[in-house]
Amino acid sequence: MFVLAFVFGALLIGAQPAFLRGPASNSAPANPQQSTRQPAQQATVRSVSATSADIPFNSPNANDDLQTTQQLLQLANQDRAQFNAPPLTLDSGLSQAARIHAQAMFDQRQLSHQFTGEPSLPQRLAAATKLQLDQEGENVALDYDAPGAEQHLMQSPPHRANLLNPAYNVIGLGIVRSGDRLYIVQDFGHALPNYSPAEVKDRIATAVAQLRRQSGQPALARRDLPIADAAACSMAQADQLGTTPVHQLAQRYTVLTFTSLHPEALPNQANQAIAKLNQRSFSIGECYARTTTYPTGVYWVVLSLD
Repeated sequence: MFVLAFVFGALLIGAQPAFLRGPASNSAPANPQQSTRQPAQQATVRSVSATSADIPFNSPNANDDLQTTQQLLQLANQDRAQFNAPPLTLDSGLSQAARIHAQAMFDQRQLSHQFTGEPSLPQRLAAATKLQLDQEGENVALDYDAPGAEQHLMQSPPHRANLLNPAYNVIGLGIVRSGDRLYIVQDFGHALPNYSPAEVKDRIATAVAQLRRQSGQPALARRDLPIADAAACSMAQADQLGTTPVHQLAQRYTVLTFTSLHPEALPNQANQAIAKLNQRSFSIGECYARTTTYPTGVYWVVLSLD
């Protein structure tokens, strides 16, 4: 008996902000910086493993495959409970992505996280689910049954790390049968709350107010600039922080632009500009979008200070 397995993990890192200063300052606009994902981490395991997956395309063993999927989810959550990690919720979109990749492994008769011409893991997940993810990970394996698969994946440090990662809260399971063996894909993710535009702005405004209090400065008046959201969406459309509408805003205001998955937390580089004594008011422009740089989505933010 044998098992082959690979593990993959990726983390989205928040972008550095770009400052654009208005006519009150002699500083030139700084070059915008955008976030990148960490390079894929892979590990190969040889041992005996088992199956897991969601129902493959037109499988004659659909009921067995569904049972295997449910068993894999149950076993994973049992192991997570022993290590005080929250349970994983099975997501249909992530499972669709996992099934498609399991079928690709079956077609190629090999294990891989990305075949030639196949999208990357974040792109595959983004195409299949509406979840907003800030972390993703993947285990792939070839094995015989669910209990054995869980056992041997848990014996492999990198696979175990994905299975027990307390940050993950959702999972997709894909399985394709090949004789008495199973091609298994486990796609993990950390799904974030889906905020409305108003909720995003309120959370940023709360963070601004908190920073002003901590700095011993008076509260800033909040006002909405009609062009702020359009400026934020122009960044999303261009997939970069510096755009013409943003520079037009910077002719009148001190402008901070950044991308964020956690609107309740401001970038560290924003502190100095927000805490300045001579600031009187602020405006927030926001636009949520999925782009090439952020395939699973991100909030594009324009924070203007006056």
